[in-house]
Amino acid sequence: MKNVPTKLSAAGTIIKAGLLAGTLDILSAILYYYCKTGKNGFNVLNYVASGVFGKEAISGGNSMAIAGLLFHYFIAFCWTLFFFFIYPSIHSLLKNKIVAGIIYGVFIWIIMNLVVVPMTAIPKRPFIISGAIINMVILILAVGLPISLVIGNYYSKLNKINEGVH
Repeated sequence: MKNVPTKLSAAGTIIKAGLLAGTLDILSAILYYYCKTGKNGFNVLNYVASGVFGKEAISGGNSMAIAGLLFHYFIAFCWTLFFFFIYPSIHSLLKNKIVAGIIYGVFIWIIMNLVVVPMTAIPKRPFIISGAIINMVILILAVGLPISLVIGNYYSKLNKINEGVH
């Protein structure tokens, strides 16, 4: 009998995509920050925590870094879940998983930078176009593409199984 995807495999797909995207994204952000500033890349985690805890998180030590990491993965899983549920609707428009991933990465950058971050306690920073482009590319490569590929593969397998049933 064929291996029919179940709610567990859907959950497994979401977990795999969320962990992959969250890990690639945070590692990319840490590496980019270190290369740009020469400072401890783990400061990125404190910056993420500052979204909730404000400026105090920047110098908050390990507890703020852990909070930042948890917030980061929470956000990654929210984006993963959102894509999982919209994929059947957008698949007919964007049949190519790579194009879908690129567009999704740009969409995430727009929503995070123009909607989410301004609503948080993250200290305001000047807009620098080169940094914005680099961050958008990171989101495309580390988040949009992995989520699109993992979730797209799940739905491709599900569709093949469903076509075999009829």
